Amino acid sequence: MNKKLALHWQILIGMAAGVLFALLFTNFSWGPQLVRDWIKPFGTIFINCLKLIAVPLILASLIKGVSDLKDISKLSEMGTRTIVTFILTTVLAVSIGLGLVNILKPGNAISEETRMELLSSYKDDASKRIDMAIAQEESGPLQALIDIVPDNIFYAASYNTSMLQVIFFAILFGIALILIPKKSSKPVKKFFDGFNDVILKIIDLIMATAPYGVFALLAALVVESPSVDLFSALALYAITILIGLLCMLGVYAAIVWVFTRKSPSFFFKGIAPAQLLAFSTSSSAATLPVTMERVEEHLHVPKEVASFVLPIGATINMDGTSLYQAVAAVFIAQAFGMELSLATQLGIIATATLASIGSAAVPGAGMVMLVIVLAQAGIPEAGLALIFAIDRPLDMCRTVINVSGDAAVSMMVASKIKIPKTEEIL
Repeated sequence: MNKKLALHWQILIGMAAGVLFALLFTNFSWGPQLVRDWIKPFGTIFINCLKLIAVPLILASLIKGVSDLKDISKLSEMGTRTIVTFILTTVLAVSIGLGLVNILKPGNAISEETRMELLSSYKDDASKRIDMAIAQEESGPLQALIDIVPDNIFYAASYNTSMLQVIFFAILFGIALILIPKKSSKPVKKFFDGFNDVILKIIDLIMATAPYGVFALLAALVVESPSVDLFSALALYAITILIGLLCMLGVYAAIVWVFTRKSPSFFFKGIAPAQLLAFSTSSSAATLPVTMERVEEHLHVPKEVASFVLPIGATINMDGTSLYQAVAAVFIAQAFGMELSLATQLGIIATATLASIGSAAVPGAGMVMLVIVLAQAGIPEAGLALIFAIDRPLDMCRTVINVSGDAAVSMMVASKIKIPKTEEIL
């Protein structure tokens, strides 16, 4: 790769090369196996490297960011603005999705033959997701609140699906640093300052391999994709979701312009490498290190704000996921010939909003939460099988929206929060 090229161009070239490589080698009987055995592992290693630093990054940056606020009231103000904005954008995303799916009616294009073929092909996968969702529902209405508080921080830090527990500990630790005497907190703060710098340097090292990592990921995706016939049957469904996701990008550009007076080109140019990485990995958590670097260095959001808003956003702000859940639920209902009342669709807005907040920031988690949305609306959960064939590429697209939303909200929050200067903190 030419190092003079901007990172997002290098990643784009890697993605295109991966697709072309896979298309070429699928013409040979031994090609797909070669990609799976000798190419895909490098993509897995790349994702693992990003996941490796996700927890240390959250601990270092969030503890530093919270403690640098100096005033707990600033933390309260920032937290309120962040969470309220995330909820509002999620409700808007669900509403856009419902509007589009009711206008375009993609489910009506599914023939009975295609429906039965999809149900048969993905029956086992659908059953697994339904079982996982049932287990989550049976845990009780306040289980999500219980899960936020870890009983062992080292155990919680061992799993990327326990990000909220790590965030809870980091915020608690940062608040404690504010409350103890400066003489005692100063050496601890210096340690986390240095620790944060080390993590950021590790990110730079990992991102140097990003073009090769996404090459491997895209090559594997093409080889493992279902047949073109199944994709064509779901084309209108995919188009509906993609239009909705593009609308959300417009919403984020508007938020950035209204609150910061920065142009859409400034925003999208600054966040582009993180968007491309989100597309390749389908994981907000894996993309978090790059998102933070781009938001701080290129969108000029203060580190104190970025280190607070972005980790929380990667965990609870899933606008792309919520829009997809709304479209998918109505699509499945249409495919089964069901008419959903206005009250049922309003229920989908509430359930999809809450379900998207509860989705883990990892590939495919939204599918599990979709089962809860379907159950609430009285839609057959087995209908999940209708959308499995095309879920992976759409998962990649909606992850781009999740990451973009996090960045836009961080810019908005930064425009409203006054951060104390360094000399005021020390």
